[in-house]
Amino acid sequence: MSDPTYTPPKVWTWDAASGGKFANINRPVAGATHDKALPTGKHPLQLYSLATPNGVKVTMMLEELLEAGYSEAEYDAFLINIMEGEQFSSGFVKVNPNSKIPAMVDHSTTPPTRLFESGSILLYLADKFSAFIPKDAAKRAECMNWLFWQMGSAPLLGGGFGHFYAYAPEKYEYAINRYTMEIKRQLDVLNQHLAEHQYMCGDEYTIADIAIWPWYGALVKGKLYDAGEFIDAASYTHVIRWADMINKRPAAKRGRMVNRTWGEPHDQLHERHDASDFETKTQDKLV
Repeated sequence: MSDPTYTPPKVWTWDAASGGKFANINRPVAGATHDKALPTGKHPLQLYSLATPNGVKVTMMLEELLEAGYSEAEYDAFLINIMEGEQFSSGFVKVNPNSKIPAMVDHSTTPPTRLFESGSILLYLADKFSAFIPKDAAKRAECMNWLFWQMGSAPLLGGGFGHFYAYAPEKYEYAINRYTMEIKRQLDVLNQHLAEHQYMCGDEYTIADIAIWPWYGALVKGKLYDAGEFIDAASYTHVIRWADMINKRPAAKRGRMVNRTWGEPHDQLHERHDASDFETKTQDKLV
């Protein structure tokens, strides 16, 4: 229950954990907590991630590039256990000073290019390979509109709705109502748009779809926060049509397996270093 007598102090101080699932890793300061170098594999692209929606964006993109024949998109994906604070290692912080997954290093450039923020990584890869991004200026602008819509909207879904509905130590009616209203508004934005478009940018599958699907596609399919019934996901018929279409793509199926450590063992590929790992190194194969 909320405390009706609580008054915010003039200056906030961190004197207790915030509670909830992520309390042990939340803190009000940045920087490394321990020295540890990041591993490096054999491919030019080195990904350090976890199969949260933001992480899945990048592994989907890499698998889509490989599916499309871009062999230079081969990559190593190393698992970052955020619940153990691995994102606060000195090596990870050097790549991403914000200590959030995913982070990536492109060793095909001199010097190597560090990349963080999932939207930035998607755009970098799309431009690097001239793939999954429109070449026409107006269509590219529309793709950017939706890519940045996702980057601005999803924190309200994750840090807002997801936290208070699924992870907060207590259920707060005001917070759940506030964020549920916003998430349903966002879903209606998508539903109205997809009623008139096959993909987010018309008939072309782009990084806008790849960015949005792991969050909102998963949400309407009941795979995010177990909230499908609560938000009446079945009413967003056009979003579901779009989500199902992408869900069937082989690269999307592989992408959501990489760096996944929960769910069915055959859907978990903790680390990915070669395409054959999907056949030989999923958790059911390692038992």
